[in-house]
Amino acid sequence: MALRSQGGLLLPSMVVLTLAFAVSCTIASPRIENKIKSVTFLSPEFVLEPGSVENRFYYNIDFPRGHVALKSFRAEVVDDAGKSIPLHETYLHHWLVGKYYQRQDMAENNGDQKIQPENYIFGGNSGICQGTTLRQYFGLGSETRKTDTHIPDPYAIEIGNPAEIPEGYEEKWMINVHAIDTRGAVDRLGCTECRCELYNVTVDEDGQTLRPGYKGGISCCYDQTRCKVRKGYEGARRSLYLRYTVEWIDWDCGIIPVKVFIFDVTDTGKRLNVSIGSSPEIGCQVEFDVASCNTGSAVSDGCVDVRRTSLTMPVGGSVIYGVAHQHTGGIGSTLYGEDGRVICNSEPIYGQGKDAGDEEGYIVGMSTCYPEPGSIQITAGENLVLESNYSSTQKHIGVMGLFYILVADRTPNPTNFWHSPIHIHEKIKVSKSALAVVSLLGLVVVGAGLRYRQKEGERRRRL
Repeated sequence: MALRSQGGLLLPSMVVLTLAFAVSCTIASPRIENKIKSVTFLSPEFVLEPGSVENRFYYNIDFPRGHVALKSFRAEVVDDAGKSIPLHETYLHHWLVGKYYQRQDMAENNGDQKIQPENYIFGGNSGICQGTTLRQYFGLGSETRKTDTHIPDPYAIEIGNPAEIPEGYEEKWMINVHAIDTRGAVDRLGCTECRCELYNVTVDEDGQTLRPGYKGGISCCYDQTRCKVRKGYEGARRSLYLRYTVEWIDWDCGIIPVKVFIFDVTDTGKRLNVSIGSSPEIGCQVEFDVASCNTGSAVSDGCVDVRRTSLTMPVGGSVIYGVAHQHTGGIGSTLYGEDGRVICNSEPIYGQGKDAGDEEGYIVGMSTCYPEPGSIQITAGENLVLESNYSSTQKHIGVMGLFYILVADRTPNPTNFWHSPIHIHEKIKVSKSALAVVSLLGLVVVGAGLRYRQKEGERRRRL
């Protein structure tokens, strides 16, 4: 009898204390939008003049530190007065943000000098391309100003987790900026597509001869190359920056982490055991060319170049965000599930004017997908199909067909108190006073149990 009575009081006390812990987690996770931190930074200065190219990697950039949850990343090119630069003046081919780990005994690398592999570990996303290809966490191009990058609550990208940082290293971040000054260009579209003939190059950045048939792409517009401008055109040199805004919150138990996947329509599935970059032998080539259609195909298929590839998803989960990346000429991209269901369809937004963010003829945004949590599931080992469509009314060189998705291994359940503190908080509006009450109640129950045992002992001694 005594054992049952003791257990009867012990169980409620354990429940109350567990409840108090869960509520404390909830208190630590108030509405995310009320605690978001937002800071705007500038990349190191880069100087451009008509025809010139910036394509550098800057290490140890300004970035949130500690164990935090990334919620969004926005960026654009500005001048030294903070004015937004339109794409028809400086074309933003792409910017990429990635993570790496630096040995703690190393001197700071705050510039754009190349890092030594033995002192650094590159921390990539969960994407399936090999080596360092497409390993960034965030990255966009000309569409940067009108493409939504926010991650909905209660999801976020987790960074700075001490358990994931290799011993003896510290986590840092880098940014790659690829910008082309097209003022006075003899062929503005050709310059943005990095056509080799306009850059007058026959070797790549490493001095290797370009492969036969390579007509254009990032191997022809590397840093310090120059695109052909009109004879006699003069334009001032100017200092530019990538201005980027990061939003984040401190990590807590109510946030559901997401994995970043980047798929490439050129991925053939081929893999090498060891690889550090793109080559003809590995799957993700990143770029491809679009041939101009002829009259016959214009009638039969509307002059649309369709690229498809099959990809195997290594893990399962719930898709909570999706967006494609295309260049000029792109008309949309779709990621399909194995059964043909649409996981996400993303289409370009073309500008109509001259102002920054609305430049005519340029892709200034991509539509995004935000499925209802749990509504779009992908299973581990599922074969996905990526399709990227381009207009082929004219040829395009060095275009891309990438697709970003964010995947969570679980979804919030508003009816499950223990696993959804943020949503429970939003439902019941738990306050600090409520936590105090619950905690006090736990102490009262435990105290009552101890008092009961004392009285029971005294009663037995009297007997």
